Amino acid sequence: MSIKRVALILVLTLISRTWAAEDKTSALEKENAQLRQRIENLEKKVDELSKIVLQKVEVEKQVQPVKPAEPAQPKLSDEDIKKIAASIEQKGGKNVFSSLEVELYGMFKLDSSWDSSRMNTGNYADWVSNEASNGNDSEFSMTPKQTRFGLRVFGPPNDEFKTSGVAEIDFYGADSGENKAGILLRHAYLQLDWPKDRFSILAGQTSDLISPLYPSTINYTVGWWVGNIGYRRPQIRLTKIYSLGKDVDWTVSAALARTISSATTNFTTDTGEDSGRPGVQARTALKFPLINGKATEVGLSAHTAKEEMDTDTFGHNVHFDSHSLNLDLTQPINNWLTLKGEAFTGKNLGSYLGGIGQGVNTLTNEEIDSHGGWVAASLGPWDKWSFTIGGGVDTADRDDVPSVLAVPASGRTLNRNVFGNVIYSIDKNAKVGLELSHWRTRYKGPGDADSFRAQMAFMYNF
Repeated sequence: MSIKRVALILVLTLISRTWAAEDKTSALEKENAQLRQRIENLEKKVDELSKIVLQKVEVEKQVQPVKPAEPAQPKLSDEDIKKIAASIEQKGGKNVFSSLEVELYGMFKLDSSWDSSRMNTGNYADWVSNEASNGNDSEFSMTPKQTRFGLRVFGPPNDEFKTSGVAEIDFYGADSGENKAGILLRHAYLQLDWPKDRFSILAGQTSDLISPLYPSTINYTVGWWVGNIGYRRPQIRLTKIYSLGKDVDWTVSAALARTISSATTNFTTDTGEDSGRPGVQARTALKFPLINGKATEVGLSAHTAKEEMDTDTFGHNVHFDSHSLNLDLTQPINNWLTLKGEAFTGKNLGSYLGGIGQGVNTLTNEEIDSHGGWVAASLGPWDKWSFTIGGGVDTADRDDVPSVLAVPASGRTLNRNVFGNVIYSIDKNAKVGLELSHWRTRYKGPGDADSFRAQMAFMYNF
């Protein structure tokens, strides 16, 4: 073998070894980079886990003093364990946790009721159906439609400014059968609060500002159409609370609200948007200690709204006014007795659940005047028992309502009830209740009706 050939072989051997070394070095560098990245990821996760453990230690120190000889061991909740497990098992990407505090709440409820005479609805009581044709026709109802789900969302904590929102539904919406419930939007609003200024803005759908109280009843309608007016509608509300002294507060609220007509039966469109302006609601209330140092609250509220129909049956534009004046009172007597009540007067209150569901006489195109109120006493709780007794009345001007002979679905002049209930708490969440009530509905014409109602409810709050 010649010297040139030997030299060539040596050169090629050196080059191949150099390439191999370079490839090996490149692979090692890549592996080292991956290891460094994994170490950095692990260091981040260790920091996160350390924060969780340290927070639990601080909580334990605050709740239970730590003995010097026996250092307290942090106790991790199920939620902490889930977060740790998710962090350890994570292969990449980003953990999904809301930056806001979200609270789920609601109630599972089954209502069963028996009425000695047919109620207008049955699943809940509003008024007794006209007995001119059906007589004392008893009925039995059972429904889970008052089952309710809601979400409360709270913005980042801030001493100067707070944000929150609520969305809530039940299942009394439009449906095609008693076992095919429809979703009904109850509340959907955001709220902006300035705690130090005691000022807030609410925007969305929630309960009317007027007549804000409710009797503690098992019945879904909480006294609607029988003395308790006010429903839910879209609105923008401003509230300001002034301190007038020790334990004395004065609250002033005002709202612009969506006008919703109760007189669409004889007209072509809903009237809320056609009037060209929103309804206005306002309430002022004074809270002060009175009996046994308990906080008494007296409120005065009112609303006004205008409705406009594109055409009536004769092709004319028609305008209707709606207004009310309302008084509400909350009076605690002692630790086991609280009295509440409201009174109202106004006209065209059908969409506010007054006037026994009658707002406008569609024969004369005249608003219907009505007035009424309710009162209730809550007793307890004693151990696991609580009780409520109360009653209400709603009267519509007899001269304003059409005769039941002319408009069979109308003609109600008086609706009155008396009720009493007892609720037993099985545990912190589960309850069972029984309510007995007597209802009387009077008509302009034949068909005056009375009904005795027995209602049982099973409830699970969460």
